[in-house]
Amino acid sequence: MSPPDPVVVARLRAAGCVFAEDEAGLLLAAAPSAAVLDGWVARRVAGEPLEQVLGWAEFCGQRFAVEPGVFVPRRRTELLVRSAVQLARPGAVVLDLCCGVGAVGAAIATALGRVELHAADVDPAAVRCARRNLAGRGAVHEGDLFAPLPAALAGRVDVLVVNAPYVPTGAIALMPPEARDHEARTALDGGADGLDVHRRVAAGARRWLAPGGSLLIETSRRQAPGTQDLVAAAGLTARVVTDDDLDGTAVIGRLDP
Repeated sequence: MSPPDPVVVARLRAAGCVFAEDEAGLLLAAAPSAAVLDGWVARRVAGEPLEQVLGWAEFCGQRFAVEPGVFVPRRRTELLVRSAVQLARPGAVVLDLCCGVGAVGAAIATALGRVELHAADVDPAAVRCARRNLAGRGAVHEGDLFAPLPAALAGRVDVLVVNAPYVPTGAIALMPPEARDHEARTALDGGADGLDVHRRVAAGARRWLAPGGSLLIETSRRQAPGTQDLVAAAGLTARVVTDDDLDGTAVIGRLDP
């Protein structure tokens, strides 16, 4: 990484960027010209997420292509990956639902070495990114939740991972502007209690899971009991897992054979 430019650092720091030096170094290293660098810094100062400015996000030690407007993978979602890898084995059928740019499914595939990977999202921009990130590694389907999936996948999924929107509608305004103003609303808004999409996922999961298969849904600590109840009501054996270091929470449901 190039040493940070003090002028760029000052501009970023004045805009409230906590890690101004690190961000300046990344921008300087990636910019092909001074003019491009100036434009990138202006976008970042205006509040656009660094990852969207750079065109990539790091997740589980890998870089994934992102576009302006798409949901940026969060570190806390690494809990989904780690939990899925513990439950699956090489050759498993993995479905990454609400896949965003495909980072979760790709990280699981990398860890397991060989899987049959499917991913789906309703956001066309996210699907474009996922198809780039999963090229040659899995099939990406565009549409609402389970609707675009091939019928032949029903009853075959060993691991169904879901990072669906779970922010209550009323709390969107309280989110950092990077997310609130620059990521797709469909990737954030979970309805009045944040559980609208979780309800739909839980209700439809049994059709797609193989006997003994698992559903993993990212959620928040506050909403975890509600998500767990939804998964249990769908006929799965449900439990909550957390990771304080990642600030991650997930509900895992198992379809008993």
